[in-house]
Amino acid sequence: MRPSSFLAASGLYLVQALAAQLPGARDGLVPSKFQEELSSLLSNTSIIIEPSDADWANATERYNTIVQPHVQLVVVPGEEWDIPTIAQKVQYANENNIEFYAVNRRHALTTSVGRFNGIEIDLGHLTRITINSETQTARFQAGVYGQEVLEAMADAGYVTATGTCSCVSILGPALGGGHGNQQGVHGLTSDGIVNMNVVLANGTAITVSESSHADLWWAMRGAGHNFGIVTSFEAKIYPDNNTYYYRTYEFTGNQLEPLFEAINELHNNGTLSTKWLGTFGVFTIDATVSETEATIVWVFIYAGPAAEAVPLFEPFDSLDPVSLVEGNIPYKEINDAMGGGIDSPLCAPNRTHVIGTAGLQVYNITTERQIYDLFNRKVAEYPELGGTRVLHEGYAVKGVRDIPAEDSAYPLRDDYLLMYFDATPLPDSGLEDFAKTWARETVDLWNAGQPERRPTAYVNYAAGWESLEAMYGYEPWRLERLRSLKAQYDPDNRFSYYNPIIPPTNRA
Repeated sequence: MRPSSFLAASGLYLVQALAAQLPGARDGLVPSKFQEELSSLLSNTSIIIEPSDADWANATERYNTIVQPHVQLVVVPGEEWDIPTIAQKVQYANENNIEFYAVNRRHALTTSVGRFNGIEIDLGHLTRITINSETQTARFQAGVYGQEVLEAMADAGYVTATGTCSCVSILGPALGGGHGNQQGVHGLTSDGIVNMNVVLANGTAITVSESSHADLWWAMRGAGHNFGIVTSFEAKIYPDNNTYYYRTYEFTGNQLEPLFEAINELHNNGTLSTKWLGTFGVFTIDATVSETEATIVWVFIYAGPAAEAVPLFEPFDSLDPVSLVEGNIPYKEINDAMGGGIDSPLCAPNRTHVIGTAGLQVYNITTERQIYDLFNRKVAEYPELGGTRVLHEGYAVKGVRDIPAEDSAYPLRDDYLLMYFDATPLPDSGLEDFAKTWARETVDLWNAGQPERRPTAYVNYAAGWESLEAMYGYEPWRLERLRSLKAQYDPDNRFSYYNPIIPPTNRA
């Protein structure tokens, strides 16, 4: 079946990278007989896209091109009542030795996805959102992404937990935890999920919740990419009548030390008031200010009107900013104010992203100066890398900290600040290795600045070289439990392309 059109080439960023590694078909195309039989199992709203189809480029377009999964065929389920069919497909693939990899917006950052070779299951047509005002929950199909959810919630007078890039799926980040602007009060995106519909590696479709498959419920919230294909989920929603105020400053590097002193005082080691959604900074080149030295841009989001918020900015007003932009905005426009809107450069697809990440509790000001100076030295060597971004994400964390660490597989509730390095060398520039070295040097500086803590890596920001302990927790019981559950639910390691946990039977 050949579609006339499929998937506009809209902005993309972070991923639902669920995979089923089904050995075989690695060196050749998916057999035509398999395609024919698979098509007969699907509903008439589903689509199969082949490499020869006009929409193939759109159907396989990715956010990050640093590695490319080897996609031989794209299958787009049309309705959620295809769930039994999805189960049949997985079972059928097991018998025919064909690999599966389920995606939403194709935002996977990690290089581990580059090992995939087989059929991509694109959940992007499953976009229904159903709001239940009585239970204060909503059911989201697996294909929904940030902008759709923000608009649907706003229209109904609610908010819910999403990420801060409007082009990214809701589900993918949630499987690894899911940071966002609601976390100061309500916790991570995964903390607000009530249940999930999941297709297991053996083709069984189940509902996973606190009272159904409770062991898998624990694992899916923090390490969920390793255990199944989520087709929909129910999550908590919250009435919203707030006014939100944002302020964006731009500073020169001369103000780095007093700026970080003020930021540390405001965050106060993980106790930022929940009146703040967060504060977010970046080092990058703004050529209108300087072509050789990074500026420091810092965005503040406050849950309240300007009159209430403005007096709180005195420590930052006194630092002689290069520029200041401010305004009152509805919740659905906060991502735009932060630079993560649907049409922002951050969401542009088909770029090479060389990344690195670290988790902190406070900003080491000496370290930040070292990272800033390193940035300027690297850009002096290769000015074309001036668009590199060194991001500092400081969400309020009370809602995250209030949930017991053992409640889910998410292991980093004592990381209060989320760091992210992102260089975007042009194709064929020859600068990818240079950028990788720069990324590692920056991450090493962040980690060296907190010698009392071991390195951590938020799994959704991980580049692929980090240790399992850094992503899934250093407490021995965490990986032991995850590996035991992996052996139970996916003993053949079929879901193995997103920073995978290797079950005991498959470890070398």
